[in-house]
Formats: sequence, C-alpha cells, structure tokens
Amino acid sequence: CRMKHFVITLTRQFASNGRPIAQAMSRELGIEFYDRDIVEATAARLGLSVREISDSEDTHSTSFFRSLYPLGTGALSVQDELFQTQSNIIRDLANKESCIIVGRCADAVLRDRTDTLNIRVYAPYEHRLRVCLDQLGMDERTARKMIDRIDKSREQYHREYGGCEPDYYSHVLLNSARFTVPQAAELLCGIARQRFGL
Repeated sequence: CRMKHFVITLTRQFASNGRPIAQAMSRELGIEFYDRDIVEATAARLGLSVREISDSEDTHSTSFFRSLYPLGTGALSVQDELFQTQSNIIRDLANKESCIIVGRCADAVLRDRTDTLNIRVYAPYEHRLRVCLDQLGMDERTARKMIDRIDKSREQYHREYGGCEPDYYSHVLLNSARFTVPQAAELLCGIARQRFGL
C-alpha cells in the first residue's frame, strides 16, 4: 500500500543538533531531507551564488544587501525575492513528495496544509556552547558570537517573513539537551507515525 503524503518541517536554534536530528528522521522514515538543497535551487533560479544566499540568510541584514546591490537598487526587494523564490521551492517539494524541510520558515510557508508536522528543536545556551566546542571544533569566543548572531538573525527572519515567532506554528517543541540525536529522532518519528497514521 502507498504511504500517505506528509511533510515535516523543523526549525532550530543554532547548535541544537536540529539538522542531524532531521537527517536521522529522514533515514528512519525513508523520506527526503532538504536543507542546503533549497539554497542551491534558489541560487540557480535567481542566478546568484550559493554563498551570496547563505550569507544573506545568516546575516539577514539589509546592510549586506546594500553592499551586494548598492546605489539604492532595492536591497530589500532582493531579499523579498529570495524569500518568495525559496517559498515556491518549498511548496514544490512539499507537493512532490513526503519530506523533511529544515529551516527557511517552511512551517509558516506551509501553514495552510493539514499534512504537516512542525517541530522546533531548542536547547539551553550552555549545551549549545558545548556542541560548538566539542562537535563543531570552535573556540569559545567564536562559538558565543555565532550562537548570538545566528539565533538573532533566524528569529528576525522568522518574524519578518513568517510573520511570527519561530515556535508559533510548532506542534512539538523538543529540548535536544535531554536526548541523544538517535533518541530525539526516534521520539519524533514516533510522533510523526502517530500524527500521520503510518
């Protein structure tokens, strides 16, 4: 029998292990995992480099766009176009197949669908600092700066483009400090199976 169609979105705090959890879930559920692929597809559609788009996401600052498109060339409209393009790609992926989509306001973009499970992965600051030092090999100063900067930009991006706080559309909030990555994935897959009757 054909498995029913469903989409899982996952928003996460920086260094909360959200991405590895999503990857483990995609393996366990046998569905596609999309994260950087969306950036690559957006770059291709807009004729920008992946780096330009990644920078814009991580800094989410108008000053970045002013440096890219100076002299009042509508820096903000470029960012709006980026979001529109990514949203279209997210909708296309969600229509095409069951999948897990990480970040990029996918929960807000797909808010009118009933076949979604929206997950928010978070963790206490100290735990995320440990992840940066032990798993990502950062020094402490860099780690603290990255956590603050990326958290802020992701929240701001979600408010501006999702029109809400990052957990607004969440069905499940998971504190990843309480579980290993495989445990968290197993727990969330169990919730997905229940929600979608798999």
